[in-house]
Amino acid sequence: MNKIQVEILGLSASPSAGGAYALLLKEIYGVRRLPIIIGSFEAQSIALEMEGIKPPRPLTHDLLKNVIENLGGNVLEIIIDELRDNTFYAKVRLEISSMTNDIDSRPSDAIALAVRTGAPLFVAEEVMKVAAFIPNSDESDEQLSKMFDEEDNETPSQNDISETKLANLQNLLREAIEKEDYERAAKLRDEINQLLGTKN
Repeated sequence: MNKIQVEILGLSASPSAGGAYALLLKEIYGVRRLPIIIGSFEAQSIALEMEGIKPPRPLTHDLLKNVIENLGGNVLEIIIDELRDNTFYAKVRLEISSMTNDIDSRPSDAIALAVRTGAPLFVAEEVMKVAAFIPNSDESDEQLSKMFDEEDNETPSQNDISETKLANLQNLLREAIEKEDYERAAKLRDEINQLLGTKN
């Protein structure tokens, strides 16, 4: 299988996808970009690790990393190897006791594990051919990382207010997780999802 190494370019809310998030991958030795829609839990898990925020107790992907390491395993790479019925499929390639194993995974879980272990990310060339795009020469990476954001049907002042409120809620959510106040975190998460829903 011909595979292309990629890196995470950006992660942004995607109100048009029902409160999910858009993860944008960038070809390291090329210009193509690959967008993947992921769930809010996985997006939060990826974002927390990328921002260096450590929760007081391990989250699911931290637990998975710890289990692999405690069993003497090593995550060799993550491969997004298939696109079927508009759904991406991935594999986590592990090495345990000099044996290599491929474990089926959702791309979002695999990437959340990759950011914790430093494992390289790859996408099959066949998937890139079908789902990737080449940005216009005048589009910056920052603009592309927001490519799934809503089309701006609001006035700038309304948009700025809602973005500020969203940022504040996300900060409160992060603090609630750090304090292990999961009941408050759940309420904040619902409020964030409601705010994102009203912006559709």
